Amino acid sequence: MTMPDNAPIQSAQPDGEFVGNRIRVLLATKSRELCESLRNLIQSQMDMEVVGEAFSPIELLLAVDQMKADVVIIEMLDSDQDPGICSHLLAEYPELLILALTPERESAYLFRQRIIREPLCEVADENILLAIRQVDVRLTD
Repeated sequence: MTMPDNAPIQSAQPDGEFVGNRIRVLLATKSRELCESLRNLIQSQMDMEVVGEAFSPIELLLAVDQMKADVVIIEMLDSDQDPGICSHLLAEYPELLILALTPERESAYLFRQRIIREPLCEVADENILLAIRQVDVRLTD
């Protein structure tokens, strides 16, 4: 498990200043290429930060608690089956948002409390970012 340097927690303002909390994203993929691609995408966003990476289910379970993640992005090897770890994570962390991607990013699903599987209309960077930002709505309610 690797963890980046902790940056100040902030949020976007019209003048480019940041105030508030960033969305804390934990990456849990087996593919280093997918992990690096997602890391670059998320780090380019002012309202998000990658708080760590987990490369095994045990690392993931430990990291969600330690990193206080808002969102977990996992790799889903079979788009026809729901990853079993989702029910465990959501039972333990009901506010968590889980985004499951296939390695080639051809399919993506959101998992929330009560294991609701929501297909994304198109697996594109902007849709991945919109899905991650759904957690921000819950943080401000």
